[in-house]
Amino acid sequence: MKLSVLILTYNEEINLARCLESVQWADDVLLVDSFSTDQTVEIARAAGVRVLQHPFKNFAEQRNFGLAQGGLKHEWVLHLDADEVVTEAFRQETAQKIQASKYDAFRVASRMMFEGRWLKHAAMYPSYQVRLGRRDKLNFIQAGHGQREALPPEGLGTLTEPLIHHGFGKGLHDWMDKHNRYSTDEARHHLNSTAALDWAGIFSLINPTRRRWALKQLFMRLPCRPALRFFYMYILRRGFLDGVPGYHYCRLLAIYEYLIVLKMQEIRRARRDCRCELEAKLKAEMGKAESEEQGADS
Repeated sequence: MKLSVLILTYNEEINLARCLESVQWADDVLLVDSFSTDQTVEIARAAGVRVLQHPFKNFAEQRNFGLAQGGLKHEWVLHLDADEVVTEAFRQETAQKIQASKYDAFRVASRMMFEGRWLKHAAMYPSYQVRLGRRDKLNFIQAGHGQREALPPEGLGTLTEPLIHHGFGKGLHDWMDKHNRYSTDEARHHLNSTAALDWAGIFSLINPTRRRWALKQLFMRLPCRPALRFFYMYILRRGFLDGVPGYHYCRLLAIYEYLIVLKMQEIRRARRDCRCELEAKLKAEMGKAESEEQGADS
């Protein structure tokens, strides 16, 4: 199969070998590394994988850098994170779908693994991201802590076979660290966004990616979001059917949502305090100028 693979990494020595083993069939694998300080680069080079290093700004820029500067051999590119695994069924479907495809890219689902179990319900499977696309067509734009495609919906197909996502492969501590950073990005993104609510997207049946982002826009405007997120995932999406791991995961996502809420409040306070300080400074300067004018008149 003529397919290039682009993998993003930063300190992924725990996950990388498993990911690389799952794409041994690919003759062009590129690692875009954010200057790892562990053995990530050494593991990649020992496996015969090409490595480019680039400072990390965000996921979209990192993927676009790999597309532009990576010298990828093939027209089609599969975008992976190091904690993801390609199954044989996924490989076979991909090989079939990209032959004379009318699409420029494909949506891909993933199976979240947690505490030794696939979270079929709690992780809202299938939740799609565009991860497979033509090298010269698929580019990414940053949205919150993640990225989304910059392609019209008519250019997108959907794969039925998922990737396997070991999102907790480096342990709960690493997951908490990442989501602490992600919550800051999400809070800033929402407060800086001027986009109107996409009501039509909420009810879109032909574009699940648009519907997902529109629902996220709506959700970010609701009160009591941490409690709502737990209720939606654990009860409405039947996360309870995933047993104890499902309960733990839903609680973690509610905590993550609470962090976003608190950080949005913190940013608002900081901006308000900054405005008050500027206004006070401006008033003081104006008062000083008026006093000087009065002194000159007298």
